Amino acid sequence: MRKTDLIAGLSVAGLMLPEAVAYAAIAGLPPQRAIFAGIAGCLAYATLGQSRFAIAAPTSSSAAILAAIMISVPVAPESKPALVTAVVLLTAAFFVLASLTRLGSLTGLIARPVLRGFSLGLAITIIIKQLPAVAGVSVQGPDIFHVTESLAAAAQRWNWISIVSGAAALVALLLLKRFPAIPSAFLVLAVGIAASIYFDLPGQGVSVVGQIDKSLAMPRLPVFPFDQWSRLAQLALPLAMILFAESWGTISALALRHNDQVNANRELGALGLANLASACVQGMPVGAGFSAGSASEAAGAATRWTAVVAALGLAVMIAFAAPLVAKLPEPVLAAVVIAALVHALNPAPFLRLLQLRRDFDLAIAAAVAVLLLGVLNGMLVAVALSLAIVIHRLASPRVVRLGRLGQSRDYVDAARHADATLLPDVAIWRPAEPLLFANAEAIFRFIESQTHDNAQVRAVIVSLEESYDLDSTALEVIVSFDAAMAKSGKQLLLARVHDHVRDAMQAGGMDGLLKRCHYSVDGAAQALVGTS
Repeated sequence: MRKTDLIAGLSVAGLMLPEAVAYAAIAGLPPQRAIFAGIAGCLAYATLGQSRFAIAAPTSSSAAILAAIMISVPVAPESKPALVTAVVLLTAAFFVLASLTRLGSLTGLIARPVLRGFSLGLAITIIIKQLPAVAGVSVQGPDIFHVTESLAAAAQRWNWISIVSGAAALVALLLLKRFPAIPSAFLVLAVGIAASIYFDLPGQGVSVVGQIDKSLAMPRLPVFPFDQWSRLAQLALPLAMILFAESWGTISALALRHNDQVNANRELGALGLANLASACVQGMPVGAGFSAGSASEAAGAATRWTAVVAALGLAVMIAFAAPLVAKLPEPVLAAVVIAALVHALNPAPFLRLLQLRRDFDLAIAAAVAVLLLGVLNGMLVAVALSLAIVIHRLASPRVVRLGRLGQSRDYVDAARHADATLLPDVAIWRPAEPLLFANAEAIFRFIESQTHDNAQVRAVIVSLEESYDLDSTALEVIVSFDAAMAKSGKQLLLARVHDHVRDAMQAGGMDGLLKRCHYSVDGAAQALVGTS
């Protein structure tokens, strides 16, 4: 362990304590569940994970989604702790299953614009729900609109000392963000506790965190009927997807910045182990959050020992400072939450989408879904939007006709390149998406419609460069298309055919078609010249 890891770990521990207490409050859980989750998560991740910056701890998004799950699944109040543990176990199971089945390549399944929109809506939702704690009033509401309305109606009961405490903490946190080496959240927490004691803020109506239970319960498997587990699994799957999308975004961005090597499948396993460890200590879902990861980077983390030191530092603080943390004012805690989410309110990524003229509507739709439908339904909409993007793109591919670029051997989209010339008696087509069961028939139906009645075309070349492999449906469609071309007196050749596709053709007895496969478009064109 290096000296920089020791310093960075202690700095991160100073951030983890107030954030853990704050995220537990978001989820409506006692603080110790988030604190124990952070300790167990960091230690478990350090044994398997690759990122030297990742801090596996509760995040604001997972806390908000967990709160929504707890509301949507009806159980007796005494069963709520077991329900949380069940969600964490299922999240861990999904991570481990995805790692074992090598699904790390699906890290981009949730589109980044959709994730940004979801994060924006989630940040607005969480911030608005923190305002009653700042105002010192208890306000209930099924959504942020009712919370805002109820908060305004309770204006006469606002505690101005509470508001001043929260506002001062928020201003301090935002100003200290300019100095990333300073553990701003821990510093503000310490000042807030000191002010609570010195000015007797509880005596003036300012709510405080209260006593933290430091005892650890024995690990035990939650007992629920099968239909309850099934319902929880349906909700835990999108939670795991969003948690990994958020975590992988942090891990991969920091690794790219420092030229570190990380493997998505291994990170899935590491996060699964971290969540399993969290479940064993009756904790919350954990992931590699942006704020903790950035703090670790700014503090100079050199190895994964940083996470170990952070976990041990957090354990020491809670062991000896729990009575002090109990005096932390809730408006200061709300300020910590708000400050941690300010980055999600940055309009720059959305303006960038406007500039690119790409996916802006999707990002806004995801944000609006969270605001109008709530966190849980908004999460499901975000996942559905991402899947819809993939399905629509695969099922509605663009097919372009290729022409020869000058006197070269390169073939490009003839519609986009004025100096590209079409071969006089050969139509060369390239699907812009991989061929699969969802789009193969539409692609070859389009190609056939463009060439079937064209007497000048004696041969068709289809470039399969986008298709690394083919499923059985796509192979059957190609065979049928080949037969249709032969019936109309035209010859079919395939270009840029990958070895996996050739293996499938050979296994399927498509020897005649296999002889007309080429590794390049120019090779296929030259083969036709030889037969003219």
